[in-house]
Amino acid sequence: MILGEKTMDGFKKSVRKARTLIVPFGTIEAHGSHLPLNTDTLIIREVVKKTAERNDRVFMAPPLQYGVCTSTAQHPGTIGIRAGTLRHIAKDIVRDGFRQDLRNFVLVSGHGGGLHMAALKEAAEDLVGELPGLKIAAFSIYEVLGKELEEIAETKNDSHAGEMETSLVLYLAPRLVNGRAKEEYPEFPRPMVVKDKVKYWKGAVWGDPGKASVEKGERLFNLMVSRLEGVVTMLEKS
Repeated sequence: MILGEKTMDGFKKSVRKARTLIVPFGTIEAHGSHLPLNTDTLIIREVVKKTAERNDRVFMAPPLQYGVCTSTAQHPGTIGIRAGTLRHIAKDIVRDGFRQDLRNFVLVSGHGGGLHMAALKEAAEDLVGELPGLKIAAFSIYEVLGKELEEIAETKNDSHAGEMETSLVLYLAPRLVNGRAKEEYPEFPRPMVVKDKVKYWKGAVWGDPGKASVEKGERLFNLMVSRLEGVVTMLEKS
């Protein structure tokens, strides 16, 4: 069920049965020269939408389209928010959903950045201690794919705008794919934190977009939906 498309009476009736809210988190972030800025949002939005369509006990919240972007902050088109902002937004959404009699919350991200995910997980830790009876999960969808991902992706260490994400966008929105950017693997001078990220990561690609295909995208999408459904079931049964 799509939360934003419910009337207040429709919500009041549905929440008697549906106590789970899935909140998708994405970004507006550079994804190479070939993928749209909303790649993370597009992917997780469609995964959550499919999950909500298949389960009448689940609401899908409107996606949050901004996230914490550090490595791509200087690339053209990236518009991010601070980690503190993300924590506050996540907490406010869950607190108000809880007030509306929702009890299970899934904060699932299509973006896997370290500070971004730390903010969501910290928010979840605070909330579970604050709201009695709350059940909550906070994770990037890529965290729960497991070994099956290795059976689909050929590229080792594939990540941002590479084989996986390009395959998913080819499957979900092929009109938005503009050719293929070059294979790229950035080498940041760790543990240093550098200001000029573009110097070390010119193309905003981490992987090989050339190995992407619609078939791989479909398999990845179905795997993501299956894993998200598993998390929902775990929350509901715990």
